[in-house]
Amino acid sequence: MIEEGRPLFLQIAENVEDSIIDGSLAEEAQAPSTNELAAFYRINPATAAKGIAMLTDKGILTKRRGIGMFVTPGARELLLAERRTAFGVRYLDPLLAEARKIGLGPDDLARLLTERAGQTSTEGATR
Repeated sequence: MIEEGRPLFLQIAENVEDSIIDGSLAEEAQAPSTNELAAFYRINPATAAKGIAMLTDKGILTKRRGIGMFVTPGARELLLAERRTAFGVRYLDPLLAEARKIGLGPDDLARLLTERAGQTSTEGATR
């Protein structure tokens, strides 16, 4: 659950984001408190607070005075857009660069992706 070598506050923020994306933490629902996160992950509450503050700064969580932190309406779509962009930068840009080096065009890549996706779904069904 906690990865060595990555800042804990980033991992806390990512785990909350993952919960929003997968729907286990709905928009307008109350988010876990810093104390709850600190107890769950067995970390300093200040570290959890830093992760929550990061999400607040991004507009993912909103503070309701005296009540707690809540998921902002539209947070899921915002996170999905952010992750799609990051996916392109992290995976697609290097893929396209390598494809150009070895002479693969868009149609070749589409065919390879379709073939691989078919293999993956077949492998998953037989397990």
